Amino acid sequence: MEGAESERELAVDVGEVLVEVKNLTIKFGGLAALDNVSFVIKRGEILGLIGPNGAGKTTCFNAMTGVYKPTTGDVLLEGVSVKGRKQHQITRMGMARTFQNIRLFGEMSALENVVVGLDARHRTSVPGALLRMPRHVREEASSIDRGMALLEFVGIAQHAEKRARELSYGSQRRLEIARALATDPKLLCLDEPAAGFNPAEKEDLMALIRTIRDEGYTVLLIEHDMKLVMGVTDRIVVLEFGRKLADDVPTAIRNDPRVIAAYLGEPEDDAA
Repeated sequence: MEGAESERELAVDVGEVLVEVKNLTIKFGGLAALDNVSFVIKRGEILGLIGPNGAGKTTCFNAMTGVYKPTTGDVLLEGVSVKGRKQHQITRMGMARTFQNIRLFGEMSALENVVVGLDARHRTSVPGALLRMPRHVREEASSIDRGMALLEFVGIAQHAEKRARELSYGSQRRLEIARALATDPKLLCLDEPAAGFNPAEKEDLMALIRTIRDEGYTVLLIEHDMKLVMGVTDRIVVLEFGRKLADDVPTAIRNDPRVIAAYLGEPEDDAA
């Protein structure tokens, strides 16, 4: 990703635990949307989080990124708890996400949307920005360069000056990924990034996700398209009714009778 290099220093080697979800429980009015869920995410991997509708996938994402406060349990990023922190604080710690429903600044250009993400790493104070102090000027210039590099990386640099709302649906999805990458995350969380894509667009997205991992990022992916999940992930965690059902490599998950039953339903003889 030339021109968009990360400034973060990796604290542990590839393959070591980056994120630990520990006994995570989320209750809404006594109903457990997540029930004592535990799993780890290793640095440098693409982890899929799958399950039938209502399994608790997005609830888990929301708890990890500060949208929901866990009822019990915790989430650790590099051994540091994110529990009780605000969403922007968790982003600064190194956990960024996209959303199932696209959330862009529609009247801002694609480049401006990415620059907003880059602001998460800026050190200029408000007075310094207002007075256009040297540090602010330097950060502003580097933001433009890196923002363009990120748009190039996700394949939409030609739309840099277009307002976000004028972009095609697929380009908006890519812009969300670029904005999340702009925060320089240790973990990139993608919530159904292929929703609404045609088969060709899904193939392109798979290639982009692999490239993101190859650039040194760790990816957590929620996705309903099983072909995409099986084709791009290194490991898969399966949720059902808010509980962890399985945690294994794609080939094992594909052949797990419990996972097959969760998605397709129990045969009548077995159910009896």
